[in-house]
Amino acid sequence: MSTGEPRAEVLRALHRGRPADRPLVLPGPWDAASARTFEEAGFPALATPSAGIAASLGYEDGATPAEEMFAAVARIVRAVSVPVTADLEGGYGLSAAELVERVRETGAVGVNLEDGEGAGGLKDPGAHAEWLAEVRAAAGPGLFVNARVDTYLREGVADPAGDAVARARLYAEAGADCVYPIMAPAADLPGLRAALGDLPVNALSLPDGPSFAELGRLGATRVTFGPGLLFRSLSGLADLAAEVRAQ
Repeated sequence: MSTGEPRAEVLRALHRGRPADRPLVLPGPWDAASARTFEEAGFPALATPSAGIAASLGYEDGATPAEEMFAAVARIVRAVSVPVTADLEGGYGLSAAELVERVRETGAVGVNLEDGEGAGGLKDPGAHAEWLAEVRAAAGPGLFVNARVDTYLREGVADPAGDAVARARLYAEAGADCVYPIMAPAADLPGLRAALGDLPVNALSLPDGPSFAELGRLGATRVTFGPGLLFRSLSGLADLAAEVRAQ
């Protein structure tokens, strides 16, 4: 499958005009087999999780070499016919042009790019917005850009919601199609939604959190899982392993 404007527009269109209680739900495949399973279940697009791919390859979250991450994304894209957006962490230190070219080579038509830096820091929002603008300029409309905002993940942020809104607005002006204030509490979603207007907002689904419908009513346009579906699958695999071991 090749990347390009038509397939990116399919992904972009999936974010538009959705009923409040029907956000776009994008499961996160970690390999080709899981990707095929999600496609066969009827999901119209997929969103690879960097942490899930890292775990499947035997790495800690954030430690996957760029070459292995791009190769894993390419295998997933080749396995399915639906659009795939890829979590590429902070971009692996690549220039905007280099990143876009590598994404094109995988066939993915979307990216998730975070503004966290190091073990607990945040990138300068202005500088990150400039880099996102360069990504948009290099990619044109043929790439759906989801800008992850990490203010809720970092200690010492006095007003994570306010900081998230300020960063999200900068990233939207730079050309981001969607923003992802990861780990934003459900109670903060209505305020984020109101402050960001029509800008699509990505929410993280947690096992003990609100339903998809409730996340949508609170303000989420789309819902993703991070590595959550892999971990649930591994729990089931552990049960199967114990059953086989007991025979």
